[in-house]
Formats: sequence, C-alpha cells, structure tokens
Amino acid sequence: MSVEANGNHVGRVAALIGGAVVGAGIGLLFAPQTGTETRRDIARYAKKAQVQATRWRRAVESSVKEAMDLTKPAAIASV
Repeated sequence: MSVEANGNHVGRVAALIGGAVVGAGIGLLFAPQTGTETRRDIARYAKKAQVQATRWRRAVESSVKEAMDLTKPAAIASV
C-alpha cells in the first residue's frame, strides 16, 4: 500500500469518526431522557471513542512503520 493510499485511508477514517461524533452529539441533544441516563450514555460513548482512537492510533503507527520500512533500503542504498 502506497503512502498516498494510506493518507487517503486515514482521511476517510477521520471523517467517519468525526461524523459519528457529530451524530452522537445531535442525538444526545434531542433524546428525551434524564440527566443520569444522559451522563451514563456519554460515559459509554467516551469509552467507545477511546477504544476507537486507540485502534486508529495503532493503524496509523503500523502504516508509518510500513512506509519507513519500504523507504529504508532506498535510503541506505543512496548513501
């Protein structure tokens, strides 16, 4: 996978996560429930977002490492 393709993939994932955050925020504003229920839901959503952010970070780290590994032989050969 090329570096450009990885950047495009990361952008799509970021847009997906951003859309999910906006959708969840709008849903919370219009949901008829008590404050306790809303706080519980926010805590659950925050935990899910934390897990997803960790997954995304690992994917980015993996992509960067892969790109570095692909370019390392060329850099060594040019020295």
